[in-house]
Amino acid sequence: MFCYSEGLPAALSAVLVAALALSRSGALSCLLTGGLYLALRLLSLPPADPPRAHLILQPRHSPARVAHRGGSHDAPENTLAAIRQAAENGATGVELDLEFTADGVPILMHDETVDRTTDGSGSLRDLTFAEVRKFNPAAKHRLWRDYRGEKIPTLKEAVLESLHYDLIIYFDVKGHADQAVAALKELYLEYPRLYNTSIVCSFMPDVVYKMRQADRNVVTALTHRPWSFSHWGDGRPRFSSFWKHYLTLALDVVMDWSMHNFLWHFCGVSAFLVQKNFVSQEYVRQWSAKGIQVVGWTVNTIAEKMYYENVLQTSYITDSLIEDCDPHY
Repeated sequence: MFCYSEGLPAALSAVLVAALALSRSGALSCLLTGGLYLALRLLSLPPADPPRAHLILQPRHSPARVAHRGGSHDAPENTLAAIRQAAENGATGVELDLEFTADGVPILMHDETVDRTTDGSGSLRDLTFAEVRKFNPAAKHRLWRDYRGEKIPTLKEAVLESLHYDLIIYFDVKGHADQAVAALKELYLEYPRLYNTSIVCSFMPDVVYKMRQADRNVVTALTHRPWSFSHWGDGRPRFSSFWKHYLTLALDVVMDWSMHNFLWHFCGVSAFLVQKNFVSQEYVRQWSAKGIQVVGWTVNTIAEKMYYENVLQTSYITDSLIEDCDPHY
């Protein structure tokens, strides 16, 4: 799908042409384009130190194998057991999802509710940490018998476990920008080693921008899946309503264009995490020319992994380190 042009000048040219077509006013179009250019110049954030970012994204100067949610096929997702299992299975790093309980405790959880992965029920915004801690995060995993007694971990517990096993951490922030940035900033100050062993990523540009504002030493990435407003991860349309479907399709086009043409620059990212179906050698080359590394997700077959490691020579996120599996959405 990519609405891709070579650099900011081309993006600004596209804005100028669109403004001319819509307004039929040369003066207004130039004013709009000039204002956008000034905003980008004044408000854009620089990326983190490139050599340090490279060591995080390819810590052994070779593509990293990052366990998605800790390796959600091999162990219950977003648990300490998953982190340990990922290390044992040869992962270079782990991707961990950050969410918050009703009383503001940062925990590992992908969804806004606990229903899909645990034996509990309810929204995180209605559940305290004490209540969440009682749930079993292995209850619905295919290997649940091997992980009895597992608890939903706090963010800090997960960080300490990951550092213990020398794993790179991809913090995937699901939302709550201000709350997440505050929690992560405190964590980086408490454990300075994280500056060289972790990256903060999100689908939401405001999260990434605020993280870079709060601490310019933190390496960050934008995460993107084309058509994510209009379709679920498995390709099903989100909406049956005709107008909602086509409105979200239009939003998808705008978001895709923005991600590829100026948001990466505006947010000062070092990497772009994109759904694997849209990654090619040319795509990696285009981002590399901008100084940005591509990380694909979720790469779940041995053939795909060989392609990423030997042809693309870029890092990837996977649900399993030991066998082929279907994507975990």
